[in-house]
Amino acid sequence: MTQDAEPRQLAPTQFEADPSDTPPPGPGKPGAAPTASDLQAVFDVPVKVQAVLGRSRMDIGELMRLKTGDVVELDRRVGEPADIFVNNRLIARGEVVLIDGTLGVTLTEIVRQDR
Repeated sequence: MTQDAEPRQLAPTQFEADPSDTPPPGPGKPGAAPTASDLQAVFDVPVKVQAVLGRSRMDIGELMRLKTGDVVELDRRVGEPADIFVNNRLIARGEVVLIDGTLGVTLTEIVRQDR
């Protein structure tokens, strides 16, 4: 290189990814949907499931005066969906049902929360 040469301006270059370099999705790979056999290890993990019909606020004194037959007013109306929580995370909503004397919830909406 001689001292008389002018410095060159270089432009950044971007190369496109070669599709053959990307492995196809599969079990245990990012982007792959888990299968039932992939999840087998967690099937027996206990979780806390709650169906919340509504909430109420009251003073401790009012709470202490509650007796059998008293009605606690909730923040929801009849027919509004109950919230279903798993480990304190809202996952679904549903309708309260009574089947053979057992209270339950029919899921009507799965709640998707972005992380």
